[in-house]
Amino acid sequence: MGFEIIGTGHYVPGAPVTNEALTRVMDTSDDWIYQRSGIRQRHFAGEGQAASDLALEASKRALEAARLSPKDLDYIIFTSMTPDYVFPGSGAVLGAKLGIDGVPALDVRQQCAAMIFGLQLVDGLFKSGAAKTILFVGAEAHAGFMPWDDWDVVEGKSDREVSPEARKRANDHRALAVLFGDGAGALVFRQTDRDAGLVAAKVHTDGRYAETLYVPGGGFRTRPYWKANHFDEQAHIPRMDGRELFKFAVTKLPQTARKLCEDTSTPIDKIDYFLAHQANARINNYVREQLGVPEDKMPMNIDRFGNTSAGTLPILIDEETRKGTLKKGQLNMMLALGAGIHWGCALVRW
Repeated sequence: MGFEIIGTGHYVPGAPVTNEALTRVMDTSDDWIYQRSGIRQRHFAGEGQAASDLALEASKRALEAARLSPKDLDYIIFTSMTPDYVFPGSGAVLGAKLGIDGVPALDVRQQCAAMIFGLQLVDGLFKSGAAKTILFVGAEAHAGFMPWDDWDVVEGKSDREVSPEARKRANDHRALAVLFGDGAGALVFRQTDRDAGLVAAKVHTDGRYAETLYVPGGGFRTRPYWKANHFDEQAHIPRMDGRELFKFAVTKLPQTARKLCEDTSTPIDKIDYFLAHQANARINNYVREQLGVPEDKMPMNIDRFGNTSAGTLPILIDEETRKGTLKKGQLNMMLALGAGIHWGCALVRW
């Protein structure tokens, strides 16, 4: 018993925000951002637009592609590090927006690595008999932690100069702010008797490195969990040790990929495509080169979307499916590393 993807969809909000647009609120440039990340533009959720709203649009498109209605779903798996609320999770909210209250919804918090962990959940739910059709969604609304208030300037609605204080605040978090974008990807999985689904996966977590990428404010370590001074201290903006994350990713991902191939007796050159989390083009190119994988076997779309965290792999899969790149019978590998730190690789027969 295995599973197959029978429908894909993605959605990104608003008009693209180019690297040039970010120069209006911080000291940066298109060349500086592109050389370090491979990003040219990204999208941001509007005021009042939540991760579940982005997920809803992506889900509608995936269900349409699968020729199903929401009522055909047995389970929802929702992955996000930017949920609508501290609690409850966004899975329940998405279910209500789809009109299928009563269908179980599970929220996964493995951030950028959510898809790899999620595949094990999908596989387990099918094998346990808990579901026959599952909606898997990755959705992010990172706009809420961007280090500027001058959205009208970023979006080109005003040409006024931002204050020196506002520019300094944005500059303080520039390395993080240029990387992230908003969007959602949705996949409809269905149980199948054909030779398809999860072949094997290797996932890992090392909480000693949790503070290489984390949000310092708003946690339940304090009473109350959000203090009056947190906003002034910019504690709602994530802290990121980019150098450490880069080193971790380019070391652990190739190691894990090789180990997975070794344990499954799978030659790397027999894998059709490598679908990597879209955090940084330099990371992906380094991993690809370490594995000896040709450039055309690792598609990327980070230049147009930035890092959409849990949304990146579902968005990439939707794009490559609609292009006709991903086809039944292929053996593909997914790779990802996310805050936690969580990381892993999965071999999937399409």
